[in-house]
Amino acid sequence: MKGKVSMKYSMRTGVALLLTAALIGCSSTNGGGSSTASPSASSSAKPSEPVQTATPPVEKLDKLSYWVYLNSQAAASIKNLGEHEAYKKKEELTGVKVEFIHPQADESFRLMMASNDLPDVIETGWIALTGGPDKVIEDGKIIRLNEYIEDYAPNLSKLLADNPEMRKNISTDDGTIYAFPFYRGDPYLLTFMGITLRQDWLNNLKLEMPETLDEWHTVLTAFKNDDPNQNGKPDEIPLFYKWSQLGFQSAYGITNGFIQEDGVVKHSWYTPQFKDYITLLNKWYSEGLIDQDYLTTDNKLRDAKLTGDQLGTFVQYTVGKYNALMKDSHPTFEIKAAPYPVVTKGTRPIIGHQDPYYTGNGAAITTSAKNVPAIVQWLDFNYGPEGSTLFNFGIEGMTYEMVNGVPTFNEAVLTDAQLMGRATLSGAYGPFVQDKRIMEQKSASNINGLHSLETWMKPENKKHMPRLTLTPDESSEYASIMNDINTFVNEKVDKFIMGIEPLDKFDAFVATMKDMGIERAIAIQQAAYDRYLKR
Repeated sequence: MKGKVSMKYSMRTGVALLLTAALIGCSSTNGGGSSTASPSASSSAKPSEPVQTATPPVEKLDKLSYWVYLNSQAAASIKNLGEHEAYKKKEELTGVKVEFIHPQADESFRLMMASNDLPDVIETGWIALTGGPDKVIEDGKIIRLNEYIEDYAPNLSKLLADNPEMRKNISTDDGTIYAFPFYRGDPYLLTFMGITLRQDWLNNLKLEMPETLDEWHTVLTAFKNDDPNQNGKPDEIPLFYKWSQLGFQSAYGITNGFIQEDGVVKHSWYTPQFKDYITLLNKWYSEGLIDQDYLTTDNKLRDAKLTGDQLGTFVQYTVGKYNALMKDSHPTFEIKAAPYPVVTKGTRPIIGHQDPYYTGNGAAITTSAKNVPAIVQWLDFNYGPEGSTLFNFGIEGMTYEMVNGVPTFNEAVLTDAQLMGRATLSGAYGPFVQDKRIMEQKSASNINGLHSLETWMKPENKKHMPRLTLTPDESSEYASIMNDINTFVNEKVDKFIMGIEPLDKFDAFVATMKDMGIERAIAIQQAAYDRYLKR
């Protein structure tokens, strides 16, 4: 465990400067007097002052093995993270050579975990696993990190000390920290998708941006009937939309999953509002306002309809990609973000897209690792000032320049997605805290990019659930129930929308979910949520 020589990183960094992280923040008290946390009520932590740190010496670490899925942004131009510019620079700075192992299929993870031949580090989504991280620790596959972080990870330790909500989010119910997390460092980073529509079509028809469901019906009807693309043909598709996307159900205060209202957990499918939502989509589909082929249309075909000047509205990520793509061939083409819809004009949207600060993804150290303190130091590098800049912004001179003391993406990387993918992890994930400034800079470089984020961030978002940790027994029971219900619902709902199944059978559909155990699944989530609030 101890030795005379520590890694270069430990020798060089006596001072740990910590980047900004977010507090999920305020809790509210319901009428019954119990405290309930609101995932959307949050504030950013201020940067910590430089502090002098001292960690015990560790044995020198020369190499380690690291299992992780190769993210799609990087995979577009490299075959292994060993070729990634940020990791190459980290090797230069720390002196540690990493053997990256990238699985080709999900089955490889199960086979690896069933064996005794584990790499030193595994990065994956631990909360999503059956049994969760507690089960993986109980099975002797990965280790509890709390004490190691306290002794050998000054950057992450200070970050957690300054931000109790971050510690709460990345821990299990008993306080165990099991991975170095990918963590979003500001509320600004939680929202990045929503409803968009053709602003140029609105202009052609002299229509205003819709806010209410009634206004949306008016606009979509005009898109269908009034030739907004001005080609003299009835070829417009007003809306491409799949019911499971978070869009129009937000007017009813539901999502596509679990929500909480004053501390009471509900499943959106098991509420009266879900019937109202599906009834709306059935009406719009019957009127030809929703793409009649939505069920068999993939993203590639959807994009072809959009760039072919046929599609008016759909749910997507930030809007800049298509505006830039069409800039030369269709100068008036303009996609703009639409606010999440409401029932009553002038009211604030109830709920919209908002990811959690912590998704459950992180880098865990396995029981096969031989030099845990040094690996902890190596991972902790990412949470200090040098590592944070490296993984968020890449390489100075290649992807960013320092402007008034701020790392600022250069034009080369903002216009080259492959360079962004092979030099930074800013658009992907990894064991580091994501910096707000990357989203600000990327969005500002896109036509209507900043407008889209500001528009989609307006909902109250009080009903969102944090990522919860189920016990191993709960996890198995919950998975068994919800796997069957998910299959059943996905088979039925599209039939209701398309009129194949009459809506007068919807109550029987709800009754079937009850028989399949959805109330038990809700109770499991309620218990996990209650434990989360007590962490």
